[in-house]
Amino acid sequence: MTTVVGKNDISCDHYEATLEEGSLVMEPYCACGNPLNDDYFCDRCKRKCHCHQIICDNETTLKLVKKYVKKSSQFSAFKVKLK
Repeated sequence: MTTVVGKNDISCDHYEATLEEGSLVMEPYCACGNPLNDDYFCDRCKRKCHCHQIICDNETTLKLVKKYVKKSSQFSAFKVKLK
């Protein structure tokens, strides 16, 4: 089930979600704040990251992500929060 977590708790690997031209775009980030490539390896921390949280840039994005979480098993394990 989806969990909405506190606003300032960005202490784990996560995706930052935005809407671009109506489409959901999610960029992966390490807990240290470093952006991740497709292999999810952090060059700063020298570790493989695992993103289990989605941080949305605004309420509209948050509503869309929550909709996906409810309808798609691929999203159901993610924690969701507003930036």
